[in-house]
Amino acid sequence: MMPNATPPVLPRWLGLAGLLPQLAAVAVVFGGDTSLHFSAIALGYAYAALILSFLGGLWWGIAAAAPKPPEWIWVAAVVPSLIALASAIPWAIGTPWPAPSLVVLGVALISALGVDLTLSRQGLVPGWWMSLRLPLSLGLGGLTLLLALG
Repeated sequence: MMPNATPPVLPRWLGLAGLLPQLAAVAVVFGGDTSLHFSAIALGYAYAALILSFLGGLWWGIAAAAPKPPEWIWVAAVVPSLIALASAIPWAIGTPWPAPSLVVLGVALISALGVDLTLSRQGLVPGWWMSLRLPLSLGLGGLTLLLALG
């Protein structure tokens, strides 16, 4: 399969639009209005956890669509939701939050590129997959790590 580096228009624009909620949270946190600070961080945390879980669902769908998927994909597909849930434990039990949880989510979002790269190398995703996933994972992961500084 010859890779096509350009994703279709709709997934590219929808994917980039998916960075807007986190960008808005970062803008609020660093914009100086302290009255919205906690809400912006909490929503940024929730959005990162949601998208990390979404990636797992995406990988599950890729495995389900493949005629004979490697077994590792099924395992990889459940890990993001478990990480997202585990990152909520500090908030749930009243220990330091949100910075450590945001770091966990940011690193997990960027690390997810390893799964995407493997899927691409094994020919289980379209040839343009990495040109879409790279900016989205680095973008959301980076913005989430930036929120951790707020």
